[in-house]
Amino acid sequence: MLTNSNKITIAILLFLCLLITLLLNYVLNKKKKKQLDKIFIIIFCLFIFWLTGLVLQIFCVNLFNANPIYFDYFVYIAICYMPISFFFMALIFAKTRINFHKKYMLLFIIPTLSLILLWTNNFHHLFYQTYSTDVSKTDFGNYYYIYFYYTMTLYMFSLLILMRYSIKNSGFFSKQATLILIGALVPLITNVLGTFGIISMSIYTTPITFSITIICLTLAIFKFNLFKITPIALQRIVDRISDSYIILNENYEITDFNETFLNTFHLNASTDLRGENLETFLQKFGKKTTIKKIMSQIDKNAKSNSTESFELYIKSINKYFNVEITSIRVNNQFLGILVLFKDISQHIEDMQNLKDNQSMLMEKERLASLGQMIGGIAHNLKTPIFSVAGGLEGLSDLVKEYDESIDDPNVTSKDMHDIAKDMNEWIIKLKEHVSYMSDVITTVKGQAVNMSEDQRILFPVSELFQHVNILMQHEMKEKLATLNIENNVPNDIKIDGNINSLVQVINNLISNAIEAYGDAIDKKVDLSAKTDSKNIIISVKDYGPGLPQIVQEKLFKEMITTKGKNGTGLGLFMSYSNIKAHFNGNITFNTAANLGTVFNIIIPMKK
Repeated sequence: MLTNSNKITIAILLFLCLLITLLLNYVLNKKKKKQLDKIFIIIFCLFIFWLTGLVLQIFCVNLFNANPIYFDYFVYIAICYMPISFFFMALIFAKTRINFHKKYMLLFIIPTLSLILLWTNNFHHLFYQTYSTDVSKTDFGNYYYIYFYYTMTLYMFSLLILMRYSIKNSGFFSKQATLILIGALVPLITNVLGTFGIISMSIYTTPITFSITIICLTLAIFKFNLFKITPIALQRIVDRISDSYIILNENYEITDFNETFLNTFHLNASTDLRGENLETFLQKFGKKTTIKKIMSQIDKNAKSNSTESFELYIKSINKYFNVEITSIRVNNQFLGILVLFKDISQHIEDMQNLKDNQSMLMEKERLASLGQMIGGIAHNLKTPIFSVAGGLEGLSDLVKEYDESIDDPNVTSKDMHDIAKDMNEWIIKLKEHVSYMSDVITTVKGQAVNMSEDQRILFPVSELFQHVNILMQHEMKEKLATLNIENNVPNDIKIDGNINSLVQVINNLISNAIEAYGDAIDKKVDLSAKTDSKNIIISVKDYGPGLPQIVQEKLFKEMITTKGKNGTGLGLFMSYSNIKAHFNGNITFNTAANLGTVFNIIIPMKK
């Protein structure tokens, strides 16, 4: 016959069973179940098994006089393995995900032994000496206390892990920590007092109190979302970091983010993105191609330990990002994916400004080079022009002499031939000067008009050196320098490219070689050319002090000069870029202190 007390107990147990069944149904209906969801499913099932067994025990004992210990044989399957499930739940909660190691098998020894001793209790009474559903009337065997202390220790250790992580994550007085504290204290205090006879309790008290624990834990974890990677103190720090970040779980759901991320994407400070799928979130801001690019990189990095980065432009917020994706792993255990958004919009703008300024600098350099070249032209043409003027004056005198001698009987035919011979000599000299001026004009025209054009032709080194020699004559004389030219490349071996562009590169190297001497008197520069199996090697060598170490380290990587405020370093930087881009070649150098420097232009040859 069921007493009122039995009916109340059955009602409480059935209510708790229904409540935990609803929680189980909630977790089962989640589309993508994490490891923590799966361990909660096991805990819920054990509790339902436990509660259902106790309800059947009350019915059968009171209505059919069944022996209650027989029901404990089955109920204890859930009771014995429940603390292990709690322990794994606490570990997973703290670490997000765990790998099951062989050492964890040791946890199952005492629960399994406890079941065996319970089932065989009639032969040794190590578990119960006298069994009763009223704990105060039960005489426990010697082994029971081993089982009890093991169970309580495992429960306490599990709850301490949960409390520690909850307090670290959200603070001591948070709702999460309060719920876990309540859930921890109720069953522990009740069972300790009941076991030692301080209070009266039945075997039904334990599942009821532990049901309170599991409900508190469920609310703390699923309702208040304890899946934060960073504690509160650290969260305040990362909120002040200038870079935006989000952390994803294995299902690409956002589990954490900083305040900078909300500000960057113009979201309210109260916005909670946790649990939202990243792809769904990005659909509000980016195009399909942008989303596809990010998700493909995340797929790639989720399985590796490397960090991938790429540039990304999001039009809706008009920002450029350098996105870094890193898989977070500890001891090869996957914890999440860190996606870092570094705002490089200002950097992109600065680079564009630098590019515009660089274009202006290049134009100034070109005009300065053109001005220097024009000064050289004026000097180079001055001598032949004076010579032509003198030759014309000489021819004029000879023509006058020839005209007066026509009717002069004293002038012999020999005299007439001598006059003609002198006139011819002047004509030859004039032709040489005119030819020289023509070469200068042709060379200068190519440099001035085609300086920015890429007219590719095949030309020999001899033609190249002829242009260089003409254009550098004035500078060499002005700076009291000597240019020694040695060409060991046959004319049938050609260079493919713009000859005027290459002339400008070599002229720049020769000018730098002259500048390297400083105030020295003997300024000698060697210009030579030779071949190896595949390339033409054009060398410009000086015998100056050599390049400083700091210049050697930065040469060709950035604009650097040894001329201080009198130089920009742009000429050599442009020369290197020119050879790389337009001749598919390279520029190398060798230098030694007080022995000089040689620059080698290496260009693939054409036959």
